[in-house]
Amino acid sequence: MREVTSTGQGPAIAVNQVNFGWRSHHPILQDCSLSIPRGEFWMLLGTNGSGKSTLLKLLAGLLTPQMGAIAVQQPVGFVFQNPDHQLVMPTVGADVAFGLVSERLSEAEVVTRVREALAAVNLLEFQRRPIYALSGGQKQRIAIAGAIARHCEVLILDEPTALLDPDTQIELVQQVRQLVKNRGLTALWVTHRLNELDYCDGAVLLQQGRIVDQGDPQRLKQALMH
Repeated sequence: MREVTSTGQGPAIAVNQVNFGWRSHHPILQDCSLSIPRGEFWMLLGTNGSGKSTLLKLLAGLLTPQMGAIAVQQPVGFVFQNPDHQLVMPTVGADVAFGLVSERLSEAEVVTRVREALAAVNLLEFQRRPIYALSGGQKQRIAIAGAIARHCEVLILDEPTALLDPDTQIELVQQVRQLVKNRGLTALWVTHRLNELDYCDGAVLLQQGRIVDQGDPQRLKQALMH
């Protein structure tokens, strides 16, 4: 069962005893439960094949759990590992505006939202810049700006630093943390990098389709380092 939430004081993301698998395969997720408070920045860790991508698709509503319940505060913004897979327009401003088409806003409202979103990721002066001229880190920030323009309450980021150099990785994780704290957003960030745990409020560890630990990121970091 999947629910959407828009108001209230409950967690931004609540997963309760969720199971999922394809008929021809072993279960991918088994009895998964987690809770992410509103206004916090959490990270999801796990090796390749642990079920992270499947869990993200369930949270984004792209898949439906076979058992259990999911409740996610709406609207949700999904940021891909490779931003080239979601940036579709030729310029920065046009791409951020493209995500607003379904909202039937006036031209003035679209302009305001685009400018506010680009300012939030410190790229306002890039509004007319061609997408192809951006660095990998800038493209990821444009993808995040698209979610901000749509007034998304929850950001789900699928290994957004995987294709970035070390300095840009840290810059992006700091940027997302600042957005969460300044704008009251909630973010779930998938990572393999233990150093990124230094910037989040909480973490979840997924192993072989099961959530085996969650809570203090430094405790999980220390456990994984030994």
